[in-house]
Amino acid sequence: MRARYVIIDLITSMLAFFVFDAGRYHLMRIANMSLTEYLRTPKMLVEQFTIPVVMLAIYWLSGYYNRPFGKSRLIELSQTFCCALINSIWIYLALLINDQVSSRYVNYEIMAFLFGSLFIFTYSGRLWLTQTSISNLRERRWSFNTVIIGDSNNAIATAMRLNRSQTKLGYHIVGHVAIPGEESSSHPHATLTDNQFRSLCNSGKIDQIIISTSDQEENKIMDLLYEYFPLGIPIKIRPSAMSFLTSHIHIGDIYAEPFIDLTSPTMSDAQINMKRVFDIVFSSLALIITSPLLAAIAIAVKTTSKGPVIYTQERIGYRQRPFNILKFRTMRVDAEANGPQLSNDDDPRITKAGRILRKYRLDELPQFWNVIRGEMSLVGPRPERAYFIEKIVKKAPHYTLVHQVKPGITSWGMVKFGYASEVDEMVERSNYDLIYLANMSVAVDFKILLHTISTVVLGKGV
Repeated sequence: MRARYVIIDLITSMLAFFVFDAGRYHLMRIANMSLTEYLRTPKMLVEQFTIPVVMLAIYWLSGYYNRPFGKSRLIELSQTFCCALINSIWIYLALLINDQVSSRYVNYEIMAFLFGSLFIFTYSGRLWLTQTSISNLRERRWSFNTVIIGDSNNAIATAMRLNRSQTKLGYHIVGHVAIPGEESSSHPHATLTDNQFRSLCNSGKIDQIIISTSDQEENKIMDLLYEYFPLGIPIKIRPSAMSFLTSHIHIGDIYAEPFIDLTSPTMSDAQINMKRVFDIVFSSLALIITSPLLAAIAIAVKTTSKGPVIYTQERIGYRQRPFNILKFRTMRVDAEANGPQLSNDDDPRITKAGRILRKYRLDELPQFWNVIRGEMSLVGPRPERAYFIEKIVKKAPHYTLVHQVKPGITSWGMVKFGYASEVDEMVERSNYDLIYLANMSVAVDFKILLHTISTVVLGKGV
């Protein structure tokens, strides 16, 4: 579906800019060449192929392609309007500002014609595709394969509501997965075993999961969320009470069922994309600028203790996917000979060079490479090991929610709390990460980065 919107946008952008160039010719009253000659000049030909591509980058940055299908038509209209305005401004500043015109009013006419062309063509293409998609859903040519976790009376009622609305929303109930300990009810759909359910998910045959327990108990939902997060499929619940789960409900289509996607962060799609771009640019520059420092640290680590310079350790990241975090080694190679252990300020396992690195958080500089690879972000919940996550979840089931986003090199928990030396402290620190999740924004990330820089400069890392 996303590819269709990209292709439609590319076609309509090229048409819009072609029409604009024709109108630009007449508005500027060019008399020394015909319209055909004007459109065939090398400058015009280059613009015809390059400008639409750059416009697509703006559309992507706006977040439109993250979830093109499913947003309300009013949101689609406003997004298209804003993107057309932004594209008009940068095109004018980059290409048109130095054009020779007879009066300044011609500039206004050119700008208005540019904006009108971009908006009308782009929105027409998007509206056509959206209306076609809605028609396919209403006539049941398309559908979203949905599995409901639970087969109690509450789950059956949820399935009935979806079936009643499926001519509009396209839900297709594939089956129910029973929740251990809950009383089952009779229903017309298949009852899937856990293995059957996971097999369907892994083969890409399931589009979404809906959790519907008999009592909607939050801890039970958190346990199920923790279990099914790794499947990488949107997991939704129906709101029933204000809590960690329902405190941030965003309404898109007022006719849609009011489900909450527990696998998506509260940030807008535009901010998610801007965050990713900033992560890549900042991390790339950081690695380049600090390369002499990285070399000096590598020499210090190698010459002051035995073992590798870079220490890798498996951590759990976005949607509980494991990855190898990169750090400068700050402990002896036998630091965990007796199993996973947390450290503290006076930990004898920390090397002489390691103590300085941890104090100024310099041991975490290699993680910029984790960010570039897409495994981490600059700001996000601290990534933990599976061994400790299991312990944290037993004491604080809501910790599962941190896997909605990529883990970060720094976090509000690290700024406010710092390193944890025991599981109870890890639980306490996780509360800051949960508050961060509920208030995620580019502005909040920037504030956390500023506090982190202060921590590094003042040596408050331990």
